[in-house]
Amino acid sequence: MTLAFALLPLTACSPPPPDGSNGANESSAGSDAGSGAGSAAGLDDPVLKDIAMQIVSSAENSSLDWKAQYKYIEDIDDGRGYTGGVIGFCSGCGDMLKVVERYTRARPGNPLEPFTGALRAAGGGDSHQGLGRPFTEAWARAAGDPEFRAAQDAERDRAYFDPALAQAERDGLGALGQFIYFDAHVMHGLGDTKGTVGFRTMRDRAMAKAEPPSRGGDEKTYLAAFLDVRVAAIDWEPSHSDTSRIESAQRIFLREGKLGLERPLRWKVYGDSFRIG
Repeated sequence: MTLAFALLPLTACSPPPPDGSNGANESSAGSDAGSGAGSAAGLDDPVLKDIAMQIVSSAENSSLDWKAQYKYIEDIDDGRGYTGGVIGFCSGCGDMLKVVERYTRARPGNPLEPFTGALRAAGGGDSHQGLGRPFTEAWARAAGDPEFRAAQDAERDRAYFDPALAQAERDGLGALGQFIYFDAHVMHGLGDTKGTVGFRTMRDRAMAKAEPPSRGGDEKTYLAAFLDVRVAAIDWEPSHSDTSRIESAQRIFLREGKLGLERPLRWKVYGDSFRIG
């Protein structure tokens, strides 16, 4: 079955939610609130959160060593400018600016502070103006500072991890479903933009096909519907084409019934094989 998506507004990528917001889908919080995913451990468990970051890193950086990615930065020619850090913050999306601003509050005079204006100007596009090699070198140097790594972790949680976890818990999903939501937030953002279908649209389309556990539905059936919608979104997006992070990773975990991300986990992304446990 092919899912069609309408043309979207002309911006480069979904901006992070404003400061003071955790980005959760407020409109769906009503009747689903408090449903939870039972007593099983969720992604807020430190061990499972680390596993989630390893799986994300396998897709974003072809490595399970996600802690080595704080220094990563390059332009991958996806229209979002520079992509860097542990989950691929982008200069064109605004979340890279949020990281640098957070870092500057903790460490005034840091090597990235002079680029704040250029990052602000780059929002919504892929411009390198005022950035370039001096910026990428400063980013890599800053990665040796615990305050910079903490800034990346905090912005990851505020803009992506916490909203995904909160919505997944409202939908009654366990650790695998929470990870599936988190990975969708990381790759696609919360809202629709030019060339991307955001998490909210994916969830709405999945819920039109299957009910989540919070509404009495079967968890595996709902997650399969969500993954179907996400594959269709990746196929539609001009900056993405490979669906292996779904079909040979998340879909495999679902078929094996590992709703709690039970180990061992084995998967492939972009032809590379990985194992945890």
